[in-house]
Amino acid sequence: PSVLDSFALLSGQLNTLNKVLKHEKTPLLRNQVIIPLVLSPDRDEEIMRQTEGRVPVFSHEVVPDHLRTKPDPEVEEQEKQLITDAARISPDVAQKQIQSLNKMCSNLLEKINKEERESESGGLRQNKQTFNPADTNALVAAVAFGKGLSNRRPPGSGASVQSGQPGAGAIIAGASGMQQVPMSGAAAQQQPMLAGVQMAQAGQPGK
Repeated sequence: PSVLDSFALLSGQLNTLNKVLKHEKTPLLRNQVIIPLVLSPDRDEEIMRQTEGRVPVFSHEVVPDHLRTKPDPEVEEQEKQLITDAARISPDVAQKQIQSLNKMCSNLLEKINKEERESESGGLRQNKQTFNPADTNALVAAVAFGKGLSNRRPPGSGASVQSGQPGAGAIIAGASGMQQVPMSGAAAQQQPMLAGVQMAQAGQPGK
């Protein structure tokens, strides 16, 4: 309510001011010139009171800003140039330029969105696990300790096993059994390596 009351008061005052300015006896303000009569670098309490503390001094630095009624000459020249250039363009050409700009902005937004999606998918691919920990642990246990390997030797195998190393015999037998199982793909490539590791460990006592 206080804001509405203040707005109503301001609106009434502006309407009254407009009526006074539009009166036929009121001279045109555009024909009046305001010039500073006294410029002083010292603090002026009267100006402070009239401006509610916004302007402490009335010096040569603040006068051009507070009494200016037109923009800077450079800004005014640029504005005139833009208005002139805009007046030369026909409505059809302007519409085509607008459509072309909108198309460029749309393509740029699509590229940005595509890059964001690709970066997000790339991050997901990097974080995605590419192996099975259970299979890895089982493979390490089989290679290091012979866990899960069969003790049965294939028929016709003449490999001699020392009685003091039962674990080595199990590993060798398991390795021989693994070599006879047909594999394909990456498993077939890992077969010689596994067999070589197991054979090398078989020669170490106590392993």
